[in-house]
Amino acid sequence: MAEILACRTGDLADGQSLTVDGVEPPVAVFRVEGEFFATSDLCTHEDWSLGSDGDLDGYQVECCLHQARFDVRTGAATQFPATEDLRSYPVAVRGEEVWVELS
Repeated sequence: MAEILACRTGDLADGQSLTVDGVEPPVAVFRVEGEFFATSDLCTHEDWSLGSDGDLDGYQVECCLHQARFDVRTGAATQFPATEDLRSYPVAVRGEEVWVELS
């Protein structure tokens, strides 16, 4: 099991997201209602960053390229043109650190 330190809790306010630097494949971290979630970063419809360029609305992240939407809790594709789910990753918050399990 490989874990990475994705960010610190203070790096994201509610409703914000980021792309974790230096991870392949890229990972996005989202903060919604005080909880943290992690998915693959690239939209499955078109390779576009959801962590850096997606619009987070509640538990849904929208790709600004073609308006595909995904549930950040599960990675499920929720709006066409996306038909393939994102990979989701377990997240652990330890103190002020947000860790993502990549295995």
